[in-house]
Amino acid sequence: MSSTIDWNDTHNWKVSAKNTFWCLLGCAIGDLGTILFFQLSLIPFPIVGIMILAVINGLITSIILEIFILMRQDFPFLNALKTAVGMSLISMISMELMMNLTDYLLTGGAILTWWVVPIMLLVGFLTPWPYNYWRLKKFGISCH
Repeated sequence: MSSTIDWNDTHNWKVSAKNTFWCLLGCAIGDLGTILFFQLSLIPFPIVGIMILAVINGLITSIILEIFILMRQDFPFLNALKTAVGMSLISMISMELMMNLTDYLLTGGAILTWWVVPIMLLVGFLTPWPYNYWRLKKFGISCH
């Protein structure tokens, strides 16, 4: 068995892009929702605290969305939970960290504007996509 990965497999890039998109959707719901809540409510809370909560909530909503998707594919709940956490956690954490780092570098942190959200989402998508491709190619494992 070869230890090198073929990075030119168009089919796997498409499948991994779909998986990465679902992960991004789940992460964005919790992450951006948390930032927006604090931005609109004007509750005084440290920026670092808001960003930590945003990451945690992004991870939670992403896992919930993935469990829902897997259960619709007839996975039992516990198997869906194990799959969502075990296969996607590295992807989700890297996505969350880079989205929030992008927000911090561009706005000073915990500020959503019309121009920063698309950049955050693009960076959040591109960061784990090669990893998701690699896992799919190396192990033949896909979480959706």
